[in-house]
Amino acid sequence: MEMAQVDQAASASGLDSFGLMVAAGLAVAAAALRHFPGALRFAVQCGPGNNGGDGYIAAAALLSSGANVAVFALGDPLSLHGDAARAYRQCPCKPLPFAAFEPMPGDVIIDALFGAGLSRDVSDDVAFIMRQAAAANLPVLAVDLPSGVDGRTGEVLGASFSACRTVTFVARKPGHLLVPGRTLCGELDVVDIGIPQRIVAAHIGHLRENVPEVWLDQAKRLDASAHKYKRGHLAVFSGGALSTGAARLSANAGLASGAGLVTLAAPDAALPTNAAQLTAVMLEAIETASDLENWLEDRRISAFVLGPAFGDAEKARRFVNFLADRALVLDADGITAFRDDPGQLFDLFADGPTRLVLTPHDGEFARLFPDLSEDKALSKVDRAIAAARRSHAVIVLKGADTVIADPDGRAVINTNAPPWLATAGSGDVLAGIIGAHLAQGMPAFEAAAAGVWRHGQAGRQAGEGLTAETLLRAIGPLRR
Repeated sequence: MEMAQVDQAASASGLDSFGLMVAAGLAVAAAALRHFPGALRFAVQCGPGNNGGDGYIAAAALLSSGANVAVFALGDPLSLHGDAARAYRQCPCKPLPFAAFEPMPGDVIIDALFGAGLSRDVSDDVAFIMRQAAAANLPVLAVDLPSGVDGRTGEVLGASFSACRTVTFVARKPGHLLVPGRTLCGELDVVDIGIPQRIVAAHIGHLRENVPEVWLDQAKRLDASAHKYKRGHLAVFSGGALSTGAARLSANAGLASGAGLVTLAAPDAALPTNAAQLTAVMLEAIETASDLENWLEDRRISAFVLGPAFGDAEKARRFVNFLADRALVLDADGITAFRDDPGQLFDLFADGPTRLVLTPHDGEFARLFPDLSEDKALSKVDRAIAAARRSHAVIVLKGADTVIADPDGRAVINTNAPPWLATAGSGDVLAGIIGAHLAQGMPAFEAAAAGVWRHGQAGRQAGEGLTAETLLRAIGPLRR
């Protein structure tokens, strides 16, 4: 949707739309020659729209370079219109019917069927060709997005190509970043075809990839006079005597992530276990809501994490009531505690600046937002933004493609997390990192986005086979 608006705005500004198509097609041809120099034949599959037009331009350029090229047209190319029709007329390769394609040894498929414009399941004949290509293990170079992948959601619409490389234009689309689309794109080349950045920025909205530029300006530099309270005091709530490890992971992650000091608030029965395990993290006896109320008189405690293995849903709800005016990361059991009345939680944080960060995985998300979870028309980004607006909280919707969303409509998709982060305790570490950022005074959205990014980088640094404990040791400094 946004890229269609970019194309329309570019044309309205006086840019030659066919010139943009030529630039795109030439970029595809260049990528094909650069990355597949041993191809015996480029089988260019052209669809019935502008993606097909890019394919005809690419086919002509490949032919003029001396490559062996065969073009297969889906539908009647004489029914094309606009720039795509012009590209077809100028292509010297006479297209064969789409069904005539048969895999040959040495083929490289150039997928110019649908790109990001597909909105319904692919037809049976297209799915058959996709299966043929996969069975023959043919490399696929996708134009804009592997056909069959929804550009808005990243979901597969019936079937799709699995590309080893994708060439897209101007900017990444959600389908490039969201799973499973991201895994089907292979290596991704983003090509500038001449659309000015001012036009792109005016139409692509508030969705971005999570990179340091999103939050760097909120990462405060430490000055020479900094002391531990200036660096922030983070409090993490422990579960009972037999459920203390998760909170200690969060607390140690907060300390490793830059909080000046971290206190673990534990019930009486959990004090001995925690005391035996803690060194730099301090310990505070917090058994009841009254204990918490008294402790909160110390306004130097600047952020809180509640939820990792907390266990007691009723106590969690009471504690959150007292924390409603403070910066809070609510995770795991803290989220589940409000499953019967999510509105109670949302109302507590409805006024004032955003100060609540919720960190659900899909199951926990469904407990607070069952209607959004069940709505298959919504992408993961759509669900996260709608949940953020409803809850007055920053939503960290976790997964291989974690989405961070703010109530104001901003959202980022994280892409740097390795698959081996899917291990017990990893989420507890993430909660502590985000808590440290809140304690240091970062706004909630930037604190969460930076936390998710650092968590991914730590996973890469720790390497395959990491545990939550080794992940802690791999947390790098916050980029400033």
